[in-house]
Amino acid sequence: MGKSRVIGLDVGTTHVRAAEVEFRGGGPARTAQPSVVRYGEVALPPGAVRDGEVTETSTVATALRQLWSQARFSHKDVVVGVGNQRVVVRDLDLPAMSLPQIRASLPFQVQDMLPVAIDDAILDYVPTGSFTGEHGPMTRGLLVAATKDTVHANIAAVESAGLRPSMVDLGAFALARLMARGELLGRTVGLVDIGARITTVVVVADGAPRLVRLLPSGGQDVTEAVAGALGISATEAEVRKREIGIGYAVPFELNAAAEAIRTVTAALVEAVRNTFVYYASGAPGAAAELIVLTGGGSQLPGLGQYLSSASRLPVTLGQPLSGLRVAGGSGIQQQHVDNQHTLAIPLGLAFGVAA
Repeated sequence: MGKSRVIGLDVGTTHVRAAEVEFRGGGPARTAQPSVVRYGEVALPPGAVRDGEVTETSTVATALRQLWSQARFSHKDVVVGVGNQRVVVRDLDLPAMSLPQIRASLPFQVQDMLPVAIDDAILDYVPTGSFTGEHGPMTRGLLVAATKDTVHANIAAVESAGLRPSMVDLGAFALARLMARGELLGRTVGLVDIGARITTVVVVADGAPRLVRLLPSGGQDVTEAVAGALGISATEAEVRKREIGIGYAVPFELNAAAEAIRTVTAALVEAVRNTFVYYASGAPGAAAELIVLTGGGSQLPGLGQYLSSASRLPVTLGQPLSGLRVAGGSGIQQQHVDNQHTLAIPLGLAFGVAA
């Protein structure tokens, strides 16, 4: 059996990250332990990407060229992730048809469901199940609608760097593919990836995404709140917030910063909790059993306990490298292993089109 190598590329607010994963013939389903053969990341200056959308094409392209030069990936075909507030994901049940037929019918089926004109949107559909309705067989699934501007801005930066996008994928689906494996495959799990500006929430049941929410808040919002409360730089605030955490006693002079962290985090945790409550209300007896945290913002001390108390669910930190083999010379160092929560999206994107 042959092997294939797929590169997942995550263009985030603070970094561009890419992971090259090797699968045996047949892709992830037939590869017991895929290998991470290359990984790299390059920091982005503030403002190059805002709210998950590239705003400075040349700056991001330069970072991508640097990333490819440093990491020495084996090719330039990439699966590009998208995910921000201009991407809509909604439940949609349709009469049973082949997937190509469903996708062809979407502009006519959903034109009254979206906040943007059909001509300004890129549409996709992800089947998650089937059932028999009043008028016959039905397909249950998720509608994905992204504004063309959002997708084209990211693709323009990737192509300007000399890379070839083979697929554009929703970061939430990448997260589900990677994390809902192994012992979590048969369970109903809430995945929460806290990025710099966007928090991705996915409910996965039996390995398939059932609900997706993209929340406009993340770790950078906490950092800025601390910087404002203490009158310090963002770099200093990043260190301070991890020293303070949430739910811990602090010296008097840090009370303002602790309150700022609590205010921002409480709003985010409430939005995450409400997502799980909403899912449980529509799926009696099938509520999430466990929350798995990933993303750079997930490392705020005390956040897991706070979210667990608010949601009344056990919370654990995800291990994206679990079940994967890290090849020698991959570029993954001990600091990446220690901070592997940031690897979930690029690794998951690589799982998207392997065959």
